[in-house]
Amino acid sequence: MPDIRTVASGLLFPEGPVAEADGSVLVVEIQRETVSRVRPDGTVEVVATLGGGPNGLAVGPDGALYVCNNGGFLFHMDGGYNRMRRGVHPQYSGGRIERLDLATGEVRTLYDRCGENRLCGPNDIVFDRSGGFYFTDYGKHRERDRDYGGLYYARADGSEIVEVAYPMEMPNGVGLSPDDSTVYVAETDTGRLWAFDLEAPGRPRRHPFPSPHGGRLVCGLPGYQRFDSMAVDAHGNICVATLITGCITVISPDGTVLRQVMLPDPVATNICFGGPDLKTAYITLSGTGRLVAMDWPEPGLRLAYSR
Repeated sequence: MPDIRTVASGLLFPEGPVAEADGSVLVVEIQRETVSRVRPDGTVEVVATLGGGPNGLAVGPDGALYVCNNGGFLFHMDGGYNRMRRGVHPQYSGGRIERLDLATGEVRTLYDRCGENRLCGPNDIVFDRSGGFYFTDYGKHRERDRDYGGLYYARADGSEIVEVAYPMEMPNGVGLSPDDSTVYVAETDTGRLWAFDLEAPGRPRRHPFPSPHGGRLVCGLPGYQRFDSMAVDAHGNICVATLITGCITVISPDGTVLRQVMLPDPVATNICFGGPDLKTAYITLSGTGRLVAMDWPEPGLRLAYSR
């Protein structure tokens, strides 16, 4: 087990970490329905209460926060860990992409549909350097059935949203290669990492059958290992939070599993990089409600609008 430092505890299913230049880390607390700021001393401050289920965060070109809101999950304790359970939150009214102005506190819904299709459960988000963003829609689980999910591309001003890939099996984490030419998506239950090679922002070069959606399979893990969210490092390796195993799986662009960094929680959900050299990994351990930090051997990829 690596040297892991607990930054904050008592969080209610943290996800979507965003490291800030002042040393703080923004996270969502899905169960608490908030965006929160964790200070370096571990103090937790609620930035905004959004309702539903804030799930993924990214800083946009205008300095605002863009939030994937899944509409709400149900939770239960299982073996001492907080976990999601099947079923729809009683106040669920659909998924959405929200813009949060940190200066004023204003929250605005940018998208709740793509064309005629309602968003079900937006999950994770990443901006490219042209000012647009990719996000995954995980779908929703009910007692006896569940939705397909998809990958979408949208503009930060609310003017355009397009479907990049559909259907996908519980698409969760999303990330971009260092040159923005490839968008990666991790599917949760299949434990598969897919790549979509881009001809232009939001326009993939589709691979033929047997690809179910035009993506290129990068890697699939053996056994019962489930993927959650991700970050990409400066060398282009994809660092995927891996459920059940409780680790970060580091995968090269050619699909080689380079290593698995073990963590003390089977519900490890996300990772981001911070610090002056981007060699501090911040990881959300949602089962135990913690944000932890550890030294990382390679620097993370600097995100398009990080600050």
